[in-house]
Amino acid sequence: MSRTTLDAPPGTPDTDVSLSHGLKQRHLSMIALGGVIGAGLFVGSGAGIAAAGPSIVIAYAVSGLLVMLVMRMLGEMSAAYPSSGSFSAHAERAIGPWAGFTAGWSFWVLLCTAVGLEGIGAAKIVTGWLPGTPEWAWVALFMVVFCATNLAAVKNFGEFEFWFSALKVGAISLFLVLGVLAIAGVLPGTDSPGASNLTGAGGFLPNGSEGLVIGLLASVFAYGGLETVTIAAAESENPVKGVASAVRTAMWRIALFYVGSMAVIVTLVPWDSKEVVEKGPYVAALDHLGIPGAAQLMKVVVLVALLSAMNANIYGASRIGYSLVARGQGPKALGRVSGGVPRIAVLASSVFGFVCVVLSYWRPNDVFPWLLNMIGAVILVVWIFIAVSQLRLRRQVEREAPEKLVVRMWAFPVLTWVALAGMAAIFVLMAREPDTRVQLYSTGGMTLFLAAVGYAWQRARARH
Repeated sequence: MSRTTLDAPPGTPDTDVSLSHGLKQRHLSMIALGGVIGAGLFVGSGAGIAAAGPSIVIAYAVSGLLVMLVMRMLGEMSAAYPSSGSFSAHAERAIGPWAGFTAGWSFWVLLCTAVGLEGIGAAKIVTGWLPGTPEWAWVALFMVVFCATNLAAVKNFGEFEFWFSALKVGAISLFLVLGVLAIAGVLPGTDSPGASNLTGAGGFLPNGSEGLVIGLLASVFAYGGLETVTIAAAESENPVKGVASAVRTAMWRIALFYVGSMAVIVTLVPWDSKEVVEKGPYVAALDHLGIPGAAQLMKVVVLVALLSAMNANIYGASRIGYSLVARGQGPKALGRVSGGVPRIAVLASSVFGFVCVVLSYWRPNDVFPWLLNMIGAVILVVWIFIAVSQLRLRRQVEREAPEKLVVRMWAFPVLTWVALAGMAAIFVLMAREPDTRVQLYSTGGMTLFLAAVGYAWQRARARH
């Protein structure tokens, strides 16, 4: 038995025997801590605040609770069956090969597209500092750097993420400390705003329930990327301990970094301030406090967040791709491992990401928006597979190997069903909103196509 898979059922190959175990516990701990802090938190939250006003705090708290439940479910399965395929391998084990195929390849497309988007975002920041330099050249440079990093050894990915995450955690922690001091009225040169920004300008729910719904949808997708730690755990020195530690600390990390920072921002700055959207909510809050150089400092932090996400997504995509191929669900070339690294999968994931960048310049009005819509709701599809898989696997583990339940889902099965109901409610809300309806239908189309291909492959395999 390998260190990374536990008693796989017949027909499910050991997916991680060739991968190295170069990630140390400190890498995994910081990946778990910093992986929560994405560029969407620093930039994308501005649109949510503009729609929901101060009630964005409620939106992030509600979506944060859903994410905590998903992480707990995923943590339970990943601690029992550590695998670089994470939820894709769990879905195959619990539901069938077609489910693992659908969850895995849809997430692969999401991660690779995200790599391109993050590269574009990072390049825009750098060209703002160095006007006249071509954006595509910066994207290409970032791609080459992180592709090379991931090609060399998994410990390189871990080291990059360790320092990226340390910087992000340090920056947001400093922001929270300054914000709390300002709210308390003890920061030099500032007066406490009291509750004026929470109750003024239309009150706590200035745009009613409709604004809250838009804010809720915006907040849900800001949490994407938390799954990486369960993928990385399979290549750590102690996969079970790593997953258990990451999942158990998820609650306070989400509450502090997301809900806490939203509360600080809407208390300090009027929600309808143009700067919240134009500059980003964190820059607007620091500018409001009169801290010199705040805008440039936050641009550096956002750049780091984008580069961190690029690095993590190339890693995650390559491991998901490798795991799928190891289970017979993709081109065999992607499964080749050299020096403990699936190098062909790393290259393929990076190239796909760069193709997305090329499409953003070449076909910005048709193909690229179609691609973005197609991945718009993938994270929700993945969460549904996680919940259904956990419902089925929990009983099996309790019956066959209860000692593997190192992490347990709270109040099982009640909270698993509550999470599924929450996901269904988000789908309904997406169908009601014109902006998200297209994403929902496009993602649905891709999911059905992948499910059909996966089921046909499963039937063909069963006949042989």
